[in-house]
Amino acid sequence: MLSEKVINYCKSKNWWFEDTTEEYEHALVKLGIDLDSDFAAFYLHAEDGPTFLSRRRQIYQICWFMINSSDYRLGMERTHVVLKLPQEYIPLDNFEGEFGFFYNKSTDAVLGLGLGQQMADFFAGTLDPQWKSFNYFLEWYFELTDSSVTI
Repeated sequence: MLSEKVINYCKSKNWWFEDTTEEYEHALVKLGIDLDSDFAAFYLHAEDGPTFLSRRRQIYQICWFMINSSDYRLGMERTHVVLKLPQEYIPLDNFEGEFGFFYNKSTDAVLGLGLGQQMADFFAGTLDPQWKSFNYFLEWYFELTDSSVTI
């Protein structure tokens, strides 16, 4: 369940909507997302246009991009091919600066991943996700916690 910190933060920004749309639900289902997950709860209820901005980085409003941009699906496919990432990793941003955030739909963890040593460590199985849940990632991303994660 999304934390009250995240929900209240979104409400304070007027980004939180109680009602969900069938169109957004279908977009998440196409990605293989469990509609009872924190990931789904966030993307079904929170919106600030096509992206959210915090920590000087944008993350996608995944549902908006799935519906309004063929680039997201193409970008996701390209990311999987070029970076050789497993299919369960969903890009949360555009990998700007050769770094990006990836949601693992199988484990709910979020991985910050850059080219070079981080990528080598990931494929060697020695790079653990920095955030054990999507909710923890959101709390860090929106600066709602004292987390010491650095990227």
